[in-house]
Amino acid sequence: MEQKIHQGRNVKRFREMLGIKQEALAFDLGDDWNQKKISMLEAKDVIEDDMLRQISHILKIPVEAFQNFDEEQAINFISNTFNDQSNGYNYYPTFNVNPVEKWIEALEEIKRLNVELLKSKDEHIKALEKLLKEK
Repeated sequence: MEQKIHQGRNVKRFREMLGIKQEALAFDLGDDWNQKKISMLEAKDVIEDDMLRQISHILKIPVEAFQNFDEEQAINFISNTFNDQSNGYNYYPTFNVNPVEKWIEALEEIKRLNVELLKSKDEHIKALEKLLKEK
């Protein structure tokens, strides 16, 4: 079953991807264009070649993109290309983190900080004792 390319829908898709409103495209096409005419144009299955060239020039997208883009084929291509492991990317990464080792590292850090805290406390006590002796 041959599926027909809907050129108007393709114009709409590319216009929206570029963030261009129908009014802006109508303005660029000329005085006899308005938002409603753009909406009707985007509803057409086939758009005249000269009109596609004008739109192509305004949107800076090749005419062939409007004539040949098929969303279903693109989705199939993307899903078949990027959803398996054949592309070399690992979508299900393996993390080599041993939680026990991390826990031990954290305990060692706590021990180190406690030793520093005790050392600081001892220095404060000595300083206070010295001050008491002087008075």
